[in-house]
Amino acid sequence: MAATKKVTAKPVVKATEAAVKTTAPKTEEKKTEVKTAEKKAEVTPVEKKEVKPAEKKPVAKKAPAKKTVKKAELKSAVYVQFAGKSYAQEDLIKIAKDVWKYDLKQKAGDLTSVELYVKPEESMVYYVMNKEFTGSFYI
Repeated sequence: MAATKKVTAKPVVKATEAAVKTTAPKTEEKKTEVKTAEKKAEVTPVEKKEVKPAEKKPVAKKAPAKKTVKKAELKSAVYVQFAGKSYAQEDLIKIAKDVWKYDLKQKAGDLTSVELYVKPEESMVYYVMNKEFTGSFYI
């Protein structure tokens, strides 16, 4: 068996030597092709184009920033006058908040809406608070 190994090893070495010999000329041919391509590139004249200075384009003007215009809130005041008495809207809302806090025993922060209906002939104000609680108080 040892004899057969030697025989197979020798042809493999010879085959690689032959492969090396055949590949070497091919690389030389490629080098010559590259050299000729370089020579051709050097021989061909390059056309020169006139370079004009870049023209300045007119800069588009930006529109001025829009000013935020605050719309004036409508200030209103409501006064109820009868029988020598006068109540402003703020006074009636303050009384309604006190009713919410002390009579209904609710937290002041829980009050989200108040609707008041004033009946001067009865000296009464009817309320609806948070669209849930209804009642009345005297003025």
